[in-house]
Amino acid sequence: MSEPRVQPIENKTFGAIVRGVALGKLSDSEFSRIHEALLTYGFLVFPEQFLSDEEQVAFGRRFGELEFGAVALSNQERHEDGSLGRIYDLDNTRMRIMIGNEGWHTDSTYHPISSKCALLSAIKVPEEGGETQLADARAAYAALDPAMQARINGLCAYHSLQYSQANDLGHFPPENEGTIFHGEAYLRPLVKVHPETGVKSLMIGRHAFGIPGLSREESRTLLRSLLDFVVSEHRRVYSHRWRPGDTLLWDNRALLHQARPYDYRQPRVLIGTRVTGDPASELAYYPSDPKAEEGRRALAAELALLRATPVEV
Repeated sequence: MSEPRVQPIENKTFGAIVRGVALGKLSDSEFSRIHEALLTYGFLVFPEQFLSDEEQVAFGRRFGELEFGAVALSNQERHEDGSLGRIYDLDNTRMRIMIGNEGWHTDSTYHPISSKCALLSAIKVPEEGGETQLADARAAYAALDPAMQARINGLCAYHSLQYSQANDLGHFPPENEGTIFHGEAYLRPLVKVHPETGVKSLMIGRHAFGIPGLSREESRTLLRSLLDFVVSEHRRVYSHRWRPGDTLLWDNRALLHQARPYDYRQPRVLIGTRVTGDPASELAYYPSDPKAEEGRRALAAELALLRATPVEV
């Protein structure tokens, strides 16, 4: 049996295209090669896989426990039998979340345990736009000058999807325990040490706010400047133009990603599976932990300020 062919993406600090493998029928040795490549390159593109829901879930489970499996991350309703229905209105909460994903982020940092890795498979794609972009937060940290590295080592920021939706879109959905709008904010270090490789990266993005020890303005300025730095070098940014059948896998412990806008009247149907992180390295704290109360207060105060200064969208 031939080994998967892993081709690094030219003129980029990260990423590779993998051919010569069927993700729905992986041997242990093939998976081992893919896992090794993911740790090396940060993300992998698998063209023309056309995975079924069951195959995507099975592939995801090889990396660990799933946060969710084979969920439609799309602007079009998907029925239980896999058929597609109406396209969502722009004021639909699901659609507001999808539009919010057009800002740089790392998955699930607003949960107690953030994500290890995630994958998307394309079913339907728009004629133009709707790409998924990834950014190399490892290369960005390494490229920071030593003074900035010294400044941010040891700093943390709170992470909340309620914050990012309010800050980016002026979207204030009802708070409800047990949903993604749960009223919690989780404190995470700005500098992430990868638990498998030991490589440092920047854990920032749209969900991050409120660095303890800094004023609100200082925190917003620092987080914005770090994000701008990550994406300022073209070699650290990759834009994937979807084709039906493509599968994209990325390491949430090393990269940022975002969707790109498109004509929302056209269907964009991607199926996603997300792998939860190892609690030893990805757990911030649980809501029952006394530390969680500080996050709740920080989020409530930030949301009050954002309500007082509406976002123009």
